[in-house]
Amino acid sequence: MKLKVPPVIVFLVFAGLMYMLAKFLPFGDFDFFGRGYMIYGLLGMSFFIGAMAILQFIRSRTTVDPRTPAKAAKLVTGGLYKFTRNPMYLGLLMFLLAWGIWLGNAFNTLLAAGFVGYMNRFQIIPEEEALLKLFGKEYQQYCALVRRWF
Repeated sequence: MKLKVPPVIVFLVFAGLMYMLAKFLPFGDFDFFGRGYMIYGLLGMSFFIGAMAILQFIRSRTTVDPRTPAKAAKLVTGGLYKFTRNPMYLGLLMFLLAWGIWLGNAFNTLLAAGFVGYMNRFQIIPEEEALLKLFGKEYQQYCALVRRWF
């Protein structure tokens, strides 16, 4: 892998940047009816998706550590992985979106998009290269059928 920063650290950095932006940017504030429901809905889905994805890896007896995709013992393609190739990262993104809504600054959506861009470039693409080497045509077919995020 090109960069071995754990995704949780990347997530925390982006969450911190979102906080700083909301605290110090003098414009972009918003509020809307149902905001609390949206926050709780996103948080609930975030935890559900993340927990289910991790459970699927544990049940398949394969590594959960995203820094070492070459240690994967099995290609997980069932359950949530039928709909997204990266449900753990999707869960982190949904949490960031909930956090951004709670902070109430519209410009936090740009940082959430930055999280997606960073993860694609520095985490997901290197993971995909390692998994392609490891699982070959099976992984290639899986990528053709299932989207990267959603």
